[in-house]
Amino acid sequence: QCTYIEIEQVERTHAVVLSRPAWLWGAEMGANEHGVCVGNEGVWTREPVGEDEALLGMDLVRLGLERGSSAREALEVITALLEQHGQGGSCKEEPVPFVYHNTFLLADRHEAWVLETAGRYWAAQRIPEGSRNISNQLSIGTDITAEHAGLRQRARSQGWWSGDGEFSFADAFSLEQQPPRMEAAKARYHAGKELLQQHAGHITAETFMAILRDKESGICVDSEGFRTAGSMVSVLPRDPALPCVHFFTATPDPSRSVFKPFIFVAGLKPTPQVRSPSFSEDPARKVPRFQRTVDRRHELYRRHQAALELMERDQEQGQKLQQTLRDLEKQGLEAVNALLAGAVAPSPEELAELFFDCVDTEMKFYK
Repeated sequence: QCTYIEIEQVERTHAVVLSRPAWLWGAEMGANEHGVCVGNEGVWTREPVGEDEALLGMDLVRLGLERGSSAREALEVITALLEQHGQGGSCKEEPVPFVYHNTFLLADRHEAWVLETAGRYWAAQRIPEGSRNISNQLSIGTDITAEHAGLRQRARSQGWWSGDGEFSFADAFSLEQQPPRMEAAKARYHAGKELLQQHAGHITAETFMAILRDKESGICVDSEGFRTAGSMVSVLPRDPALPCVHFFTATPDPSRSVFKPFIFVAGLKPTPQVRSPSFSEDPARKVPRFQRTVDRRHELYRRHQAALELMERDQEQGQKLQQTLRDLEKQGLEAVNALLAGAVAPSPEELAELFFDCVDTEMKFYK
């Protein structure tokens, strides 16, 4: 059972860690036990968006992670399910439908992909080296590694491509008149690209955290009623003897959040403080949907929000708390760097409690 529709189960699924809007089944981003990471963003294209309930892009993120043991496998899972079931349905917990298509970033220890969709059509680009970013727009041009079998025929039949010269997915399927929110995305996309290029050759987890906190570029959103809801950075060592480490904020606005490390190990200690409550009469499950609102904030989120209010109310106290949180994050990063450098060898029990301990410590500071 996905957010809106039911699909056939597979024989085996992988362990996953997900950062997701609490009302739905899928996820905005996450990772699995094999070091596969997937994240998605909304995009509007020449293909009409479907209000009919199908798979959400966020469902596809989770399905790719549950069923793919490599980035390429996750890509194949997502495209096969997209072609079979389509994408559609509201992506927001509100009575007025908010519908979009999706672009995805997929990565594992060895390779990375960008997957972009328009309805059931799609194009994928393998990223052999360097860096790549996405931001609410089609960005795959002529450099297409794999595509929907009927992609070019669809573009020709609609008059979006003449059939002459090289085929560009972005040129053929992008809207001529972009919605205002996509216009802003252009600047964000170029800023992200530039920030990554500035650090080319020496990008670290800290580099990504700094970029995700960049408000000037609009990457860290905090305006027009929107605020970046959650952020994730993953370190995927090529050496299979080293673990993959996934840092999650689990709270909004990364510029005022702590990135906390998570590692897949046996006997993981559950972290209920970051699990949203469930409701027997859930307005997201009941048709017609979203007729009432419920408070889905988990415990860490509530305490973090109270701390943000304090930061805004009392600048001096706020700065002190901010510094304390950064020190906590720094300790986590130093411990992870020492682990990945082989300088320390924590016990499996310590690793199993790592994320729980970081969340627990953060919550104590909010008291």
